[in-house]
Amino acid sequence: MHWRNLRCVLMACWPYVLIALVLHASLLARSARSAEAAEPEAIRVGLARACITPENPLWLHGYASPPRFRPSEGKLNDLFAKALALEDAQGERAVLITLDLCVLRPAEAQALFELLCRKTGLERRQVLVNLSHTHSGPIIGSSDLDRYPMSEADRQATLAYTARLFDQLSDLAIAALADLRPATLAWGTGKCQFVRNRRLFHADGRYRGMGPNPAGPVDDRVPVLCIASPEGALRAVVFGLSCHPVTLHEDNLKISGDYAGFAQQAIEVQHPGVQAMFVQGCGADANSDPRCGPEQEKNVRLQGESLAAEVCRVAAQPLAPIGGPLDIRFREVDLPLQPVPSREELAHMTGAMEHNGSRMLAALERGEPLPTHHRHPVALWRFGKDLTLVALSGEVVSGYVPLLHQALGDDRLWVAGYSNEVDGYLPDARIVAEGGYETRGLVADIGFYSADAETTLVNAVIDLAR
Repeated sequence: MHWRNLRCVLMACWPYVLIALVLHASLLARSARSAEAAEPEAIRVGLARACITPENPLWLHGYASPPRFRPSEGKLNDLFAKALALEDAQGERAVLITLDLCVLRPAEAQALFELLCRKTGLERRQVLVNLSHTHSGPIIGSSDLDRYPMSEADRQATLAYTARLFDQLSDLAIAALADLRPATLAWGTGKCQFVRNRRLFHADGRYRGMGPNPAGPVDDRVPVLCIASPEGALRAVVFGLSCHPVTLHEDNLKISGDYAGFAQQAIEVQHPGVQAMFVQGCGADANSDPRCGPEQEKNVRLQGESLAAEVCRVAAQPLAPIGGPLDIRFREVDLPLQPVPSREELAHMTGAMEHNGSRMLAALERGEPLPTHHRHPVALWRFGKDLTLVALSGEVVSGYVPLLHQALGDDRLWVAGYSNEVDGYLPDARIVAEGGYETRGLVADIGFYSADAETTLVNAVIDLAR
C-alpha cells in the first residue's frame, strides 16, 4: 500500500483507536476498584484540617477563676480541628473530628452533630468528635457563659466564634470525605512518662485534695494508629493519652493546645506532610506533671516533644495491621444519678460541689423536678477483628479503661473519653465512694453520678459490642 493511502487509512481509524484506548483504561480502573471491593479488609481514608485559632481575644475555658476573668492575650501555638474519614469495601463510612478545645456541652453538641449530619448526609452514629480538653482554648457556645463575669460584647464574640467554628467543622468533614483514597492502617502502643494521678489522701484514707500522686493509678498507654498510602508513604498518625492538658495554669492567658498541641506540632515537623491527630483518653483523674509555675511554657513544650518522640518511636516499630470491615455503632445510655440530698446538705455544699448544690436548691425552691438519670452518648467503632475504639462522653476517670478491657476481653482496645459531648466528670464506683473533686457531678445538667453508673455504663458497652 502506498504511504499516502496508508496515512489516510490510519487517520480514518484513529477515532476508533482512541475509543478503544479509553475503554481499555476504564476497564482497568473498574477492575482495580472491583479488586479493592473484593477485599473485605480494604479501607479508604480521607484527611482534612483547619486552623481554629481565634482571630480576636476570647475568654478561655478550663479554669473558672479570677485570673481567667478576662479575654485571652496572644498565643503560644495554634489550635486545630482535624478530620479523618473512613470508608470500607462495603461503603460503610465514618468521620472522626479532633478538636484542640476544652469541652462541648450537650446543647452545643446536639447543634453541631445535627449540622454535620445534614451537611455530609451521614447518620449520627457515623460522626465522632473528640476534644483534647486543653485549658487554654476558647469557650464554646452559651452553656457556660453564666459562670463567667463576661461583658455582653465578649459574650457575643464567643457566640460568633462558635458559629464560625461549626461551619468550619462541617466543611472539614465534607473535605475529608472528598479526600477518600486507598490506605493501609497499622496500630501499636507506647507509654508516657509525665502522666500523674492527681488525687491525694490523708493517712486514714480520706480524700485530701488535688496534687501529684505517683502511687495513684493512671492510664499511661499511648495508642498509635498509623495511616499510609498503599505504597507505604505515611499520611496520618492518630495517637492518644489519658491526661489533663493543664501544664499551662490559670495565670496563662495565651491560646494554646497545651502538651497535646505541641505533640501534634512536633510530629508534623518530624514528618512533613503528615497529619497528626490527638485523641484524649480517660484522664479525668490525671494531670500532666510538672505543671504551672515560672517554667510552664518550657515544660509544656518539653512534654509535647516527649509525647511526640514516643509516638514516632512506636510508629517506626513493626505494627499490627488494621483492616475492615467497619462496624460503626452508637447508643445513648441513661446513667443513674444519686438521690437528691436534703435541703440542709445542699445549702452547706462548698468548693467543687457548690455548683450543683446551689442549682439543686434553687430548682427545689421553684418546685421543679430534678433528673434521676443523665443520658450518656457512647460510640463503638470496630475495625474488623483488629481494633475496637470505645468513645465515652464526659470527663472519664482512668478506672474505666481496665474495667472495659476486662469486660470486653480485647487486647486491641482503645478507650477514649471527652467524646461526643462533655458535661462534667464521670467517676467510677471507687471514686464515688472516696469522694473528692471528680465526684462534683454535671455542669449543664444537674446532679451527681451514682456509684451504679459504673455498672450501667460497662454493661451498656458490652451490649453495644455484641
